[in-house]
This record gives sequence, structure tokens and C-alpha cells, in this order.
Amino acid sequence: MKTTTTTAIGLDMNKSKKLADKLNELLANYSLFYQNTRGYHWNIKGEKFFELHLKFEELYNDLLLKIDEVAERILTLGYSPDHNYTDYERHATIKESKQVSDGMAAMTNTLNSFKVIIALQRELHVISAEAGDEGTNALMSDYIRAQEKLVWMYSAFLDK
Repeated sequence: MKTTTTTAIGLDMNKSKKLADKLNELLANYSLFYQNTRGYHWNIKGEKFFELHLKFEELYNDLLLKIDEVAERILTLGYSPDHNYTDYERHATIKESKQVSDGMAAMTNTLNSFKVIIALQRELHVISAEAGDEGTNALMSDYIRAQEKLVWMYSAFLDK
């Protein structure tokens, strides 16, 4: 009996496994980032409340879409996305945010989270290119481009 060495979408199984593992790491970080952002949205106080309340809502809605897209990409590669909070905590570099009411601290934490996310996506961009995985490659490229702009905008807000 011949064993297959490619996935259902024609990618090398070993390279796809490496991609799926790295995508699960991204998924874990997105999930923590999402939950932190929900906390900022719910608990923000102070002078910039109205502006930040809306911005955090826009951000967590976008993060939720990305969480779903990343999980579906893992499934497309033939693997299972992690879905337990304990897995997320174990694999994520982003940690739970304890300070959720101070707007400037929340924006700083948001920028730090983007730094982690964008770095992971850059890694995935390289790995997916080497694997010939245009689907993951295009997804990462789109995410990076949009998030770099958000980093610029949030940095301008903080006057950094």
C-alpha cells in the first residue's frame, strides 16, 4: 500500500504540519489578544472613553474574524485548531492583561500585542512560501499590511 506524502490540497505533509503548528501558535496569540481587547472595550474609563471604546470594538471584531480564518486555514491544511484556553495560555506569548481601564496602558498593550502577532505572521509568511502554500502566504501578507497601518495609527495616537 502506497503512503501519501501530500495533503488533500497538494502540500507536503511535513511542511503542512509545521505550518499548522505555527498557525496554532498564532491562533493562541490572537485568542489572548482578542480577550484582552474585549476587556479594554468593556472597562475603559477616562477622557478618551468614547474614542477608545469604539476603536477597541472595531479591533475585537476584526480579531474575531481572523481567529476564525486562522482556525479554518489549519483545518484546510488537514489538522485541528486548538480550542482550549489552557492550550492558548501554554502556546501564546501574549499574556492576559490585568490593567484594562487605563486607555493609554491599553493602547500600549495593544501595540505590544501587534508586535508579537506581526512577528509570527512574518515567520508564517516565510514558512508558507517555502512550502508553496499560497493560501497561507496570501493570508499572512494581507494581515501584515493591514496591521502595520494600525500600528502606525495607534502609535500616532500615543504620540510615539
